[in-house]
Amino acid sequence: MNLRRWLTPGIGVKRWLGVLFLGLLTLALAVAHTLRQATQDLEPGGLAGELIHLATLQFLPYPLRGLIVGSVGVALVVIGGYRVVRVVTDPFRAIDPAKPLVEVIYQKRFLARGPRIVAIGGGTGLSALLRGLKEHTSNLTAVVTVADDGGSSGVLREELGIPPVGDIRNCIAALADAEPLMSELLQYRFPAGRHDADEAGLAGHPVGNLLLAAMIALEDGDVEEGVRRLNRILAVRGQVVPASGTPLTLHARRRDGVVIEGQSLIMVTPGIERVWVTPTAVRGAQDALSAIAEADLVVLGPGSLYTSLLPSLLVPDIRAAVLATSAPRLYVCNVATQAGETTGMDLARHVEALVAHTGPGICDLVLANDRFDARVPADWMAESVRLEWPPAVTPIPRLILDSVVDPGNAHHHDPALLAAAILRAYEAEVLLRRRDVGRTA
Repeated sequence: MNLRRWLTPGIGVKRWLGVLFLGLLTLALAVAHTLRQATQDLEPGGLAGELIHLATLQFLPYPLRGLIVGSVGVALVVIGGYRVVRVVTDPFRAIDPAKPLVEVIYQKRFLARGPRIVAIGGGTGLSALLRGLKEHTSNLTAVVTVADDGGSSGVLREELGIPPVGDIRNCIAALADAEPLMSELLQYRFPAGRHDADEAGLAGHPVGNLLLAAMIALEDGDVEEGVRRLNRILAVRGQVVPASGTPLTLHARRRDGVVIEGQSLIMVTPGIERVWVTPTAVRGAQDALSAIAEADLVVLGPGSLYTSLLPSLLVPDIRAAVLATSAPRLYVCNVATQAGETTGMDLARHVEALVAHTGPGICDLVLANDRFDARVPADWMAESVRLEWPPAVTPIPRLILDSVVDPGNAHHHDPALLAAAILRAYEAEVLLRRRDVGRTA
């Protein structure tokens, strides 16, 4: 396994080993030339001649002599080169000493050449996507919703006036180099203590939420800078950014005209017709806008359609940046409906709702799951998303079907399968665009 990784094209090791070998070979030739010049006038049978005779193994047959010297030379070069590289790279392995050296080099060199991917969304779907993609590229940006109002995030939002940080925490844990150890730490929730029942204390708060709240406070309330610094501190492979530095409130109108306020209520509300956020003129995070402008691929989802994906796209700056980018835009539909907000919605209706809230052309590609034999959880209150196509939108995005569901849970994507499917779709789209440019040239 390690040998195969060392030989991975583009890792930047083999070429320099070749240069090192040529340098040593040239140096050996120079030494041999010097030795020949220095010893050509020595008298036969003298002490110096005998020593040189022994040192150069003249008493052995010529083929065996070359084999022994060559084997020793190769061994010394390999051992010495490995130890030098290890000494140089040891400081980078301090975060996870158990990680093989080749994995450190692979991550720092090979993954840095991967495509620049921006993923927009929230919830467990976005975290699963990031866990898969980080094995293919370190040029990742997760643009995370800030409309959550439940749980620990809701409490901190109410008490400190900061955007909800729960989804940001999940994404940072997914991208951390030391995952799953870092994930266990950030996701640890403090148990109920001995305080009075009327006092909340630390009970229910994950460590990651409190770290984010503390970092934002250290930056005098600058949410974007606080998250940016925590990315660096926790050695995140890529970056996680909030969609906006301003907390958003999500609103929804049902088909019967009833208006619901708050993400935690909307996610269990069926029959949603329209959603919007307040304040309406909120500014998008600059890091998010810059990443979208420079992206090779923009991925929308996966995640709850109305409560995880759309809140970020309803930020005017974010929506405009996605519509304006020349990079392929890929919408990843959930593998299953969600009891409440998307009950009964098929694939076409998911796309129609996305376009209706953002604008025509918001996605060029749609990736949907076509495997329906995954294990169904006993308490599952939803169904697999039915593959009804095409949607009533113009232009109609190109549909890509692939097996991306977790075989053990029909409600979740498999991170590795999802990442592989996205990269295949990206490569096919890039090739198709090049062909189109060639035809019109």
